[in-house]
Amino acid sequence: MTNGRIYALDANVFIEAARRYYAFDLVPIFWQTLENLAQNNHVKSIDRIQTELLRGHDELSRWVTPHFGNAFESTNEPQILQQYGNVMNWVQSQDQFLDYAKSDFAAGADGWLIAYAIVNNYVVVTHEVYNPTIKNKVPIPNVCRNFNVQNVDTFEMLRALSIRFN
Repeated sequence: MTNGRIYALDANVFIEAARRYYAFDLVPIFWQTLENLAQNNHVKSIDRIQTELLRGHDELSRWVTPHFGNAFESTNEPQILQQYGNVMNWVQSQDQFLDYAKSDFAAGADGWLIAYAIVNNYVVVTHEVYNPTIKNKVPIPNVCRNFNVQNVDTFEMLRALSIRFN
């Protein structure tokens, strides 16, 4: 069931699943699978993603802590702080991105997730896509590419882990 890789989940993995294709009432097996994957250290995320998810005051925010809470790891580690600085310096140095896009990126958890993945050699899971010409957003895959961090979407992760919902 595992390919030996550990996956670091972006907030949009949870949010898109809950609001769209894996709604809690329609596909509860998805959420049970995430719990099992987390318990077996195949998927993780970070404290800052948990904070973003808890802001929702919805079914997802009520699920997060009791069912996935142990899989959110602290970003308050010297190596992660150092890599976060490297990520932010790179983003700020890119003329491609507009200033407000850089500010939005700095205000969110994405840079922290990438730094966490760099330090731990994890695969980032996000629904954002690489875009070499985008200006109004800093996509996670653009930053991952610069730092040689693999990134996939939820479906690629599930396939790589040989997950099937029957």
